[in-house]
Amino acid sequence: MADLAGTTIVLADDHAIVREGFAALCEASGMRVLGQCSNGLAAVEMILAQQPDFAVLDLEMGQGMMTGIEVIRRLRNAGCPSKLMILSIKDEDKTVIEALRAGADAYLLKSGPARHLLEAINYVRDGGQYVSPLLKGAGLFTKAEAVAPNDPLASLSPREMEVFSYLVKGMRAKDIAELLRISPKTVDTYRATLMRKLSVHDIVGLVKFAIERNLTSLSD
Repeated sequence: MADLAGTTIVLADDHAIVREGFAALCEASGMRVLGQCSNGLAAVEMILAQQPDFAVLDLEMGQGMMTGIEVIRRLRNAGCPSKLMILSIKDEDKTVIEALRAGADAYLLKSGPARHLLEAINYVRDGGQYVSPLLKGAGLFTKAEAVAPNDPLASLSPREMEVFSYLVKGMRAKDIAELLRISPKTVDTYRATLMRKLSVHDIVGLVKFAIERNLTSLSD
């Protein structure tokens, strides 16, 4: 395994024992832990400020909190160059695909051994995209293959996919605009564009599309 000395990392998980365990593993491997946090908003701010080589993000950081996938979308929209890795108990294909489409460089399972984190860091650092080998069909998840080229979902930009996920949750344009720090008019533009791309005409159609495509994790 390649030398990890000097590699910088940020850890975000709402369970201190998980963060501290990963921090100890990273430091024992020669990495520098630049910071730890327990929620999505703090993770976004810390990662943008620290610009670590890697960040490990819990998928679900508390009820009603910003998810790790939402953190990744915000960071990618801000042009963050850090390698971003999701840590989760969820092993459903749809969740893995959603994370990869959002811009995740790795998807790790909490049920996996600690060495998977080090394997993932090495693999991603060399330009690969790592998915836990404990997942069924792990080898099928790549940035190119996560969504077929002729799938209408593939035509959505990261921001359109983000707006789509919030609309499916039942959020109003005003609330989405406040969350994404854009104007309600811009949200309406994204909504009109993504509806055209998906060939749906209203919110009911979007929800039906999500259910038919087994994308109900978007509304969790």
